[in-house]
Amino acid sequence: MKSYNLLLGLAVIAGAPVALAAQPAPVLDINQPPANNQSANTTTTSTDEVEALKRAVQTRNRALNDMQLQIDELQTEVSELRGVSEEQAYTISQILQRQRELYQELDRVASMKSAPPAKPVASTNNTGGGSNVNYSADLSENESYDRAVNLVLKEKKYDQAIQEFKAFTRQYPNSSYAANAHYWLGQLLFNKGQLQEAEAEFNIVIDNHEGSNKRSDAMLKAGMVAQKQNDVAKARQMYRKVINEYANSSAAQLAQTRLNNL
Repeated sequence: MKSYNLLLGLAVIAGAPVALAAQPAPVLDINQPPANNQSANTTTTSTDEVEALKRAVQTRNRALNDMQLQIDELQTEVSELRGVSEEQAYTISQILQRQRELYQELDRVASMKSAPPAKPVASTNNTGGGSNVNYSADLSENESYDRAVNLVLKEKKYDQAIQEFKAFTRQYPNSSYAANAHYWLGQLLFNKGQLQEAEAEFNIVIDNHEGSNKRSDAMLKAGMVAQKQNDVAKARQMYRKVINEYANSSAAQLAQTRLNNL
């Protein structure tokens, strides 16, 4: 029985190739269009890829726009910081200059108090006819000037100091301290925003006290007054005047800085 089954199996195996060979192989016609579902799948895939590319491009463009906005903001901040830095540097230079002036003024007051009173001498600063008295030897004049200065330096009573300096310039118009008094008065008025009155005081120093060491500073402050009044042409004129007449002074250096920023 086992021999019969074995023979039967061999016969089936031997006949299998013949049966397979008898069946025709399937033939694929390359000219035949794909089925409808295959075409639809291909179209859907292409559309998805295009949409994905569009989304990627849009995302990249948004990222680039955000980066450009950040760069613009940073550039603006840098410009603002540069302007603040320049303004602070100028302010510091003004403070240092003002400190030097205050120390010089205090030294002058101290030396004046320690010196013996001198006899009145003829003035070398005549603004009109006749011989005027130089009040630098007048104790009442010294006291009046010191009182006005101390109101600024010690007591910080600036409004009262303005009145004291005005009274001093009226009472002692030919004083050897007249240029300083007018300059102090102009500075106090400038700080209060009374620009026209301040300009008038600075112009007195410029026009009537050519030998004063405050004349270059008065020119600088007159230019600053014009700049605050938006008179750029006049401001440039005053700054150039300081630079031309007092080239090596600290006032000229500050004038050059302001002129460059106009």
